Amino acid sequence: MEIRKKEFTFKGKTIEELKVLDVREFAKLLRSRQRRTILRQFQEIEKFINRSKKKIENKKLVKTHQRDLIIVPEMVGMKIHIYNGRNFIQVEVIKEMLGHKFGEFAPTRGRVKHGSAGVGATKGSKAKAKK
Repeated sequence: MEIRKKEFTFKGKTIEELKVLDVREFAKLLRSRQRRTILRQFQEIEKFINRSKKKIENKKLVKTHQRDLIIVPEMVGMKIHIYNGRNFIQVEVIKEMLGHKFGEFAPTRGRVKHGSAGVGATKGSKAKAKK
């Protein structure tokens, strides 16, 4: 019995077919919100891709504050440092991220870790503090 690994497709197209497409052609495959966003900022996306390719050639880090850019097929495989408001978080763009925004992968708020209640936080702890 042969076990075959399923090849990644996005709306019926392989990643190689997607990389050939123009940013605006790729937008036609997305849902309406992402499509409108790409069609509004396709120049910014193309500028970002060109700038980051030059930085990768010079072996520099690709850093960005643009959390609202939509991920397109040309970005797959890039390592991008996305600003979360305090520091840059390294994100490697994979195929499953297509159509999502950069900001989704660099959370701005940390997870809340609740500790034990402080003195005076509950009725029982007030009584212990008086003694």
